[in-house]
Amino acid sequence: MSIGPIRLVVVDDHTIVRQGLVSMLEQTGECQVVAQAADGAEALDLVHKHRPEIVVTDLSMPRLSGLELVRRVREQLPSVKTLVLTVHEEDEYILPIIRAGASGFLNKDTSVGDLMAAIKTIHAGQAYFGPRAAKALADQHQRPREAGLDPYSLLTARERETFQLVVEGKTTKEIAQILEIGVKTAENHRARMMEKLGLRNTAEVVRFAARKGLLP
Repeated sequence: MSIGPIRLVVVDDHTIVRQGLVSMLEQTGECQVVAQAADGAEALDLVHKHRPEIVVTDLSMPRLSGLELVRRVREQLPSVKTLVLTVHEEDEYILPIIRAGASGFLNKDTSVGDLMAAIKTIHAGQAYFGPRAAKALADQHQRPREAGLDPYSLLTARERETFQLVVEGKTTKEIAQILEIGVKTAENHRARMMEKLGLRNTAEVVRFAARKGLLP
């Protein structure tokens, strides 16, 4: 554990919300926001650059969702912890976030005191989940077969990138250009992604993203 303020990266696509959160955290005198980002892709670059101790992130964001950001931070920089701060409290949002490797989960209507308690707990090496998330975990433990496996977790990193771009309305050709791959390869990624999720068309992909809090 470091000595001094807890180093954070704050991520939210709503500027006024992000700036307000940064201001509140820094006013506590216990946090130093080393960078802030408006989307998950920008945030991932900043996390690599600044190596904060904790990333405080929204869930629904453009380019790269909060869920995918959590997953990639865990895979690429496991020493960096993540705290998801979102308006969503339904089990279908909570459980994928936990499975992706988040160290904490709080609703956006939480108090500054509770937010700081979560940050300090995570900084101390422990997980922090609000009451609703704790109940979801308990329910899953009691009914593991009913909870099942989140199909999104079965996607490869490239398939998750393809998923996000499909949700953003990109064509297969545009996906190939953005990911710098061939059109046929992009078609294959798209087809495998939809097969794993049990989806048949773009509209179903968007509806799935809406249910999972993955819309930009």
